[in-house]
Amino acid sequence: MNASRRAPRPWQPDWYVLSGLARAIRAALAPLELRGRRVLDFGCGERPYEPWFVAAGARYSGADLGGGHEVAIAADGGLGAADASADLVASFQVLEHVWDVPRYLREAHRVLAPGGWLLLSTHGVWLYHPHPGDYRRWTGEGLKREVEAGGFALQTMQAVAGPLAWTTVLRAVGLCYFLRRLPVAGALLAAAAACLFSFKAWLEDRLTPRTVVDDNACVYVALFRRVP
Repeated sequence: MNASRRAPRPWQPDWYVLSGLARAIRAALAPLELRGRRVLDFGCGERPYEPWFVAAGARYSGADLGGGHEVAIAADGGLGAADASADLVASFQVLEHVWDVPRYLREAHRVLAPGGWLLLSTHGVWLYHPHPGDYRRWTGEGLKREVEAGGFALQTMQAVAGPLAWTTVLRAVGLCYFLRRLPVAGALLAAAAACLFSFKAWLEDRLTPRTVVDDNACVYVALFRRVP
């Protein structure tokens, strides 16, 4: 699942997850004073979240493999940025594509100033989606322990889409893929099906106990603080 630069639409089969992800990220960022702060988007891709940080007055830099960004990522995972050069490291839907997670966390810790923030999102459950690889999924507990082992302390964690909802979303993705291949009315049928399945997912999450959602989420959005 890749976040789009544009706001997700109800006729997208993964709209329920994408819209929940956006709300969770905004909620995690809301208490932080970003104006004038240095933000490094670690694994920025097409930089879909850059406008959010720029609008908040942050000094945004993107980091990714290849050229075209302010900060390069070396083949070994090293960041071309100085120590303590960022106040917040953001990483959205990236961690599942990182083979050497301890190296990733060491680099995030190194470039953060003391007391800096690490904001990340990653999957608990989702379809295989290599970019270029896709290596793992987390439980909330596993994500907390692994990131804290890298020198961070969890501040908040929000679960997006519980088990009933994400199974519905996965079925919607498969059905819409099939429907779009039909001639003439395929795209319209897919859009209608996506809207219906999104409503069903919303209703299912309302009926699922929050503790069950927290332990079995599609996506986790977590805010950590750098431990000196």
